Amino acid sequence: MAGHSEERMRKFLVVLDQTRECLNAMRYAAMRASHTHGGVIILSVIPPEEFQHWIGVADIMRAEAREAIEAHFEVFAKWMRDKQGVNPHLVIREGDPVTEILAQVQEDPEIGVLVLGAGTEKAGPGPLVTQMSRNSGSLPIPVTIVPGDMSKERLESIT
Repeated sequence: MAGHSEERMRKFLVVLDQTRECLNAMRYAAMRASHTHGGVIILSVIPPEEFQHWIGVADIMRAEAREAIEAHFEVFAKWMRDKQGVNPHLVIREGDPVTEILAQVQEDPEIGVLVLGAGTEKAGPGPLVTQMSRNSGSLPIPVTIVPGDMSKERLESIT
């Protein structure tokens, strides 16, 4: 491993949410990380509006949201470890998704690429892709947008 110590590992940041297209973003990030000996950070953002109505139960809801995210993450993590040999790291943040993604990128200098899944509905690629594209000028890293309906074979051929 001589010569690799000063070379920082590049991490792929991928967003875990309830959308179907985040699946392909996960796949792509894992395959790229596997091929480039990089890492994967899976970021899930809990929007604050989910708690505002019920101050008393906010902590319970927050805990439940975290549990759901962790269970969801485990499914992806197991696949990444088994199939790609990549051990992803989970980060859960609270707030506006775009703000939190930007903050995560700013805080972790090892993140080299942000990977987003694009929706395939007529309504467009989804609010996250739209907002992040608008903000991509202020990002210190490139954004890779993965089509939600791209086949696994096609993904494999481009990573």
